Amino acid sequence: MSFKSQINQIRRTVIWSLAKSVGGSYKEPEYGSCDVTKIKKVLIIRPNHRLGNQLLLTPLVQEVIDVFPYCEVDLFVKGGVAHPVFENYKEVVDIIKLPKKPWSHLFKYISCWFSIRKKAYDFVINGDRTSSSGRLLTQLAKAEFKIFGDVDEARFKGMKDYQHMSIYPVYNLRLYLKNLGVDLENKEVPRLDIKLSEEELKKGKEVLNDVVGDNSKKTICIYTNATGDKCYSETWWNTLYSRLLKEYPNYHIIEMLPIENISKINFKAPNFYSKDLREMGAIIKNTSIFIAADNGVMHLASASLAPTLGFFSVTNLEMYKPYGNKNLALDTNKTSMDDWIGAISNILNE
Repeated sequence: MSFKSQINQIRRTVIWSLAKSVGGSYKEPEYGSCDVTKIKKVLIIRPNHRLGNQLLLTPLVQEVIDVFPYCEVDLFVKGGVAHPVFENYKEVVDIIKLPKKPWSHLFKYISCWFSIRKKAYDFVINGDRTSSSGRLLTQLAKAEFKIFGDVDEARFKGMKDYQHMSIYPVYNLRLYLKNLGVDLENKEVPRLDIKLSEEELKKGKEVLNDVVGDNSKKTICIYTNATGDKCYSETWWNTLYSRLLKEYPNYHIIEMLPIENISKINFKAPNFYSKDLREMGAIIKNTSIFIAADNGVMHLASASLAPTLGFFSVTNLEMYKPYGNKNLALDTNKTSMDDWIGAISNILNE
């Protein structure tokens, strides 16, 4: 383990030791004390820089906007990826960003932490129950109503997909408000959504047409990269790609390339590359299905409202699967190639 890794491990241990009891002294507001029409300033905390984790925050932001009709939302995050993710959320007015590398920008990191005290909020929500930083920041923030992220498992178990990283914060907010006497309409949990505009979708279609060269057929898009153990081998992807060519001759099959400009199928398929998240999403939305392992771009496809199939082998499928909008997730340790093709056909034929 490198010196920096050791320091980060110590940092996480220290922060968790400080955070584990945070919120215990917080006094719950009285029943009937929350008027949703008077909630004007909401702070949502999710201090993580990864694309997937910022996208997984979009359902909670949508829920907050829906429940508190006159509110403005501030986000406390890490890194700059939240800006393109929430670009078309007019209710998101301020994004407070921790530096992605705290030890390289220590003064800015500390300043961001204490900047949270400069503004008074009506409602503060820690968007990740496992985040010690989120708990501490929720404690630091000034607000009458606070959700630290604790989950009452007994009350959650009757709810659909309550383990999911996007879904349980919405349920948590609903239960908190119910305890305060707020009567909410029973609705489906919002999907991931980056709110692509019609202009963005039009441009995405133009780029896709340039890639395939013939828009008389629909398109299947694959993304063969992922981080660490989530990444499948070249043999795995080549086998799947060959099967896709055989099963779907009436579809274009293209590959979206990662920022590293690598391909697990050795660039055999027509491909495209972009550093613009919203352009990537707009192109994906113009395809018939997006196929990938569990990674941030899989969540981007889901948030672009494209039918998405996610392959899982090491991470918790129930916590991270794409949901809604014909989306499916498969555990490749428990399923076969025929199952995968069947799932793809089901999505394409719906």
